[in-house]
Amino acid sequence: MSALSLDIRLQQGDFRLNAVLEAELAGITALFGPSGAGKSTLLRAIAGFDRAEGRIGFDGLTWQGPDRFVPPHQRGVGMVFQDARLFGHLSVAGNLRFAARRAAGAITQDTVVQALDLAPLLSRRPASLSGGERQRVAIGRALLAQPRLMLMDEPLAALDLARKAQILPYIARLPGMFGIPVLYVTHSVEELAQIADRLIAMQDGQIVASGPLAQTFARLDIGAGGSRFEGGVILRAQVAGHDAGYRLTRLSVAGHELVMPEAALAIGDTVQLRVRARDVMLATARPEGLSAQNLLAGRITEILSEADTPFAEVFLDVGGQGLRARVTRAAVDQMGLRVGAQAFAVLKAISFDRRVG
Repeated sequence: MSALSLDIRLQQGDFRLNAVLEAELAGITALFGPSGAGKSTLLRAIAGFDRAEGRIGFDGLTWQGPDRFVPPHQRGVGMVFQDARLFGHLSVAGNLRFAARRAAGAITQDTVVQALDLAPLLSRRPASLSGGERQRVAIGRALLAQPRLMLMDEPLAALDLARKAQILPYIARLPGMFGIPVLYVTHSVEELAQIADRLIAMQDGQIVASGPLAQTFARLDIGAGGSRFEGGVILRAQVAGHDAGYRLTRLSVAGHELVMPEAALAIGDTVQLRVRARDVMLATARPEGLSAQNLLAGRITEILSEADTPFAEVFLDVGGQGLRARVTRAAVDQMGLRVGAQAFAVLKAISFDRRVG
């Protein structure tokens, strides 16, 4: 696990970045927030492309301080941008060889080609590649720079949903295959839910939350009349079986069974599910006769009322995992919901986002 430490300020026109962070980076850390939050600006400062005021440190090394500024090429970061930025006059193999010659190390070209399925593309020029193929080559080129840290600035922003779905599994495997932490910029809830292990959330040029994905995602603020981030939780479940007749996959969460549309998963696989707060109904007694079949029993740990809106957020503990429901304040009072009481959560919808084991 790597450590990132920063306390920086940067003014760009009317926008001001004021970011303070002490965080462990493990696996993929999503730098997440709405457009204009300062995510890309922060990433460029970490890379050394934009010089901010203050300090930046990584794994005990000072990249920037009062009397020190390490240039980008000496920081040991691999950078993947929204556009692949490949050399158009070189083939895919030529682009990879260029990176490999500049930074020889433990990550070899053959390993990268195999990991990213680049063999069929080696003889082609960038202009003949799809957007997803170009980004896979760009990731391979960044890996061959032998980075200590991989930085990705919304690398899938220009791709359609189908191509995003094709490339996300490649990105998810990078830390495990190469032992390199990834800092991944996105404003997409779907992307972070599918690939992230940890989360750094930004708003208006500041870091507002950081930590493991499930705990941090569940606590992101919800504003009046809507959500700056999309409220909900990430649950881990285990595949318990399949029902071929009804085309369903059965999952186990803390001893409870959930069902979702049939998925090509092996029994025993660990998967990651996203549950939106607005898709959770609560009951004080076990409900019966519902079309929604996903039911979890838990204990209420916190109730946050929004005085200037009709809503409240109810947090539950379900076998050590967090669940969040968005209900009306009137419902909280009428149902007598209170911290410590048992409640039954009916999940109207769940989204399978990621296989993690």
